[in-house]
Amino acid sequence: MSLAEETEMTATEIDAFLNRHETGVLALASDNTPYAIPISYGYDADSRSFYMRLVSTPESEKREFLASSPQVRLVVYNERDGGETYHSIVAVGTLETIDPANLTVEDVEQYGTTKRPLFEIWGESKANLDIQLYRFEPDDLSGRRTEIDRGDA
Repeated sequence: MSLAEETEMTATEIDAFLNRHETGVLALASDNTPYAIPISYGYDADSRSFYMRLVSTPESEKREFLASSPQVRLVVYNERDGGETYHSIVAVGTLETIDPANLTVEDVEQYGTTKRPLFEIWGESKANLDIQLYRFEPDDLSGRRTEIDRGDA
């Protein structure tokens, strides 16, 4: 039988973890319908904000969900040591759309560190893609580290 010990991560540990990673799963909901997508992000530990470029096509579900300004959860996680150690960060709040005309120098720097989506994966022409910039300053940001002791299993 496996035993697990969970530990809350400190703010410093959370910031370091988020700076080392660049992808997570963004979950949105509208009218009790869930929608989750893998995304790339940039993270600013000073403001504890995420920066994202989200790409969608005119008829996409993603565009519908984003247009409803839903509450979101962003989950960033990893597994290490052959499944003996797990880290997970959960951020909860509302996405803020950033108008490119209102970008600050700080915003440009943050988007510069955000991994760019691979446009080549889209079946649509680039002219049909909607690229929106978002900032996410979560209302709640928490992290857990789980250590698994599998014994002599």
